[in-house]
Amino acid sequence: MRKIIDKFYLVLIFIFLYAPIVTLMVFSFNDSKLKGKWAGFTLRWYKNLFTDPTILEALKNTLIVALIATVVATVLGTIAAIGINELRGFKKSMLLDVNYLPVLNPDIVTAVSLMGLFGFLHLRFGLLTMTISHIVFCTPYVILSVLPKLGQMDKNTVEAALDLGATPSQVITKVIIPQIRPGIVTGALMAFTLSLDDFVVSYFNTGHGVSNLSITIYAMARKGINPSINAMSTIMFIALLILLLIINRNPGNRENINF
Repeated sequence: MRKIIDKFYLVLIFIFLYAPIVTLMVFSFNDSKLKGKWAGFTLRWYKNLFTDPTILEALKNTLIVALIATVVATVLGTIAAIGINELRGFKKSMLLDVNYLPVLNPDIVTAVSLMGLFGFLHLRFGLLTMTISHIVFCTPYVILSVLPKLGQMDKNTVEAALDLGATPSQVITKVIIPQIRPGIVTGALMAFTLSLDDFVVSYFNTGHGVSNLSITIYAMARKGINPSINAMSTIMFIALLILLLIINRNPGNRENINF
């Protein structure tokens, strides 16, 4: 009986989490702009999506920033995690505490701090500053994803590789990276998701005429959300779902993707 109750609560939790997403997906096919009225099935919002220059430009900026931020943050985060893992004592604790600050701080603190830094450096606000801010925002999460895998790694393999004549670069690329690859993949997926989802950091560190999807949706909210956004969200959700299914198609990988 206890197991049945636990399963019932688990089902309720999943319904609570995913009901809004399902509702959004259903209304992306609604032939009415009203959110609470079903007026029939249509694909016109999907057609409008691919002809709306504002949404397409915002999507392009979002993907450019997300891809660049993911690649750079994954590389920097992996290198930093390897370095931190080799430290001991006070230095390691201090760097970990510093790494936790952007994670624990409210997003607006990070956003305003970066805005002040860009202003001090006299950088022109635009796509560049937005991209840099996303890299700074995402890198700590990559570090936190890679560090546990480094802790699980058998250090004897590194010492054995060095004893057998491998160079430090060969040890990193042929011994360490293959063992911590699941953590790197997890960090990259997290960085990409955080970049797609971010609004506050983007809003404070962009320039005139440069916006991503979150800023565009925020601007639309004052006049009413365009139903084409529902179509966009549905496509993005399905694309991410397919990506996760591809990554987890091998049963041996399921235990490696842990958020």
